[in-house]
Amino acid sequence: MVTDIIMPQLGESIAEGTVVKWLVSVGGTIQKDESLLEVETEKVDLEIPSPVAGQLSEIIVQEGHTVPVGTLLARMESAPSMEVINRVGGVVVRPMEECSAGQEHHSPAVRQLAREQEIDLSQVKGTGTGGRISKKDVLDFIARGEAHPKPDKEPTMGEEIVAITQMRRTIADRMVKSRHTSAHVSTFSEADFSNAAKFREGRNLTYLPFVVRAVTRAIRDVPIVNSTWEEQGIVIKKDLHIGIATALEDGLLVPVVRHADRKGLTQLAKEITDLAERARTKKLNPDEVRGGTFTITNHGGFGSLFSTPIIHQPQIAILGVGAIQKRPVIMNDAIAIRPMGYLSLSFDHRVIDGATADQFMMKVKHYLEDSHWEQIL
Repeated sequence: MVTDIIMPQLGESIAEGTVVKWLVSVGGTIQKDESLLEVETEKVDLEIPSPVAGQLSEIIVQEGHTVPVGTLLARMESAPSMEVINRVGGVVVRPMEECSAGQEHHSPAVRQLAREQEIDLSQVKGTGTGGRISKKDVLDFIARGEAHPKPDKEPTMGEEIVAITQMRRTIADRMVKSRHTSAHVSTFSEADFSNAAKFREGRNLTYLPFVVRAVTRAIRDVPIVNSTWEEQGIVIKKDLHIGIATALEDGLLVPVVRHADRKGLTQLAKEITDLAERARTKKLNPDEVRGGTFTITNHGGFGSLFSTPIIHQPQIAILGVGAIQKRPVIMNDAIAIRPMGYLSLSFDHRVIDGATADQFMMKVKHYLEDSHWEQIL
């Protein structure tokens, strides 16, 4: 029996997705729940599992094409089934009607590329479903010499043009938007990680769960840090959902640890590791990168000491954690060697002032240095 493979609903606000790569070729066989294709959206890049075991009989949407949610992507010869299955969304969805000839419906990536290259999309022939124009169509149009970009955009000797992925473009747009939205200010502090270092001995724990716990406790003391700026006023979030910035080979994702204040060090460590691993292997559910109320970026994992991270909208603050290094410090008028780390807080000056930000940082420092960690393992 034929089973239709459609573009799934990858989150409430996602209207379309790009087929990055088919992991099975036409005629190839696949088992149920094995990865069938890789899809990229403005929020996440992930692999879509096959809803059934069978043989891929037809690929309708080729790699590089962006199509709306619900679009028919491929067909499989499979065991009998009574409906079209959307494995990711968890609901039954029917394919959307194809765009009629001449109807202008271009993805944001296509429109952006056309603007940058000064291309009239009416001159580009679309190879997608219903004649839809993909980013690859525009790039092929340019490569054939049918477009005439400005001379200063052409590569010169010793240069190479690297194609901008949807994820990179999304990151770029969001970073610029954040800088234009929030009144960014940064403040810095230094924390002694001696107690955390002692507690880590013999345990499979990094410093990051300790920071998450210290942050959640500090937010309880200074709750306005866990808020958003809205037209009707400042909205303070009662739930503490901590985003953990995770570096990928080709970008960045911020998976979210939900209700982080209710979890001990061991559970936090397991969840952070699991989210990071699935982010890097493109196994995250779109809902796992949504709903964060405060973000932590552990740039110290790459040896960095200081940073001024950009706020993850619509949040109002982000904490950077530098490398933990042994340094000489003055303790009771004597020189001591302690594992020290710099903390940086970028905050939105529209919402909080420097005094509030510094109060929050001193709370984080206090909880990192003086917590009885054995009580919250």
